Amino acid sequence: MSRIGNKIIPIPAGVTVDFQPSTITVKGPKGTLVNPNFAGLTGTVENGVLKITRANDEKDLRAKHGLVRSLVNNSVVGTTTGFSEMLLLQGVGYRAQKKGKDVVFSLGFSHEVILKEPVDVSVEVLEPTKLKISGIDKQRVGQVSAQIRAFKKPEPYKGKGIRYEKEVVKRKAGKAGSKK
Repeated sequence: MSRIGNKIIPIPAGVTVDFQPSTITVKGPKGTLVNPNFAGLTGTVENGVLKITRANDEKDLRAKHGLVRSLVNNSVVGTTTGFSEMLLLQGVGYRAQKKGKDVVFSLGFSHEVILKEPVDVSVEVLEPTKLKISGIDKQRVGQVSAQIRAFKKPEPYKGKGIRYEKEVVKRKAGKAGSKK
């Protein structure tokens, strides 16, 4: 029994889900997303609720059952409300600014780091030290956020770097000094 795979997915008004043998297409007010489907999994929409069922109880299909249900649920949420991630730049002189479609970061290097904004994800600079990454695909929003964070990960001594909004950075004590 798959606890995640057996959960129902509420389908809001304006969203259509199309099950094909190899793909699942979710169309909503914000856009269209396509997810993979596997042989042995079927979906039925009744009374505004989507239920995904599997043909048998083989181990491989049980794992894919939960995966497909999560992917379709994320697509339904993404095409209706979307996903967003907040990043904070912490450190003296660390800042970001938007120049056309590019985001330019000053992170204490001898050069500026430039990010070309992806087509399917929007990067907004709310403040010079605060970024909002948003889009309809949860995986892409997380991937772009991780790429930006990788420019300068938070270091453990002073906490300088790029971090997620609710991320807690474990701090280390510096040198204790010499004991004579």
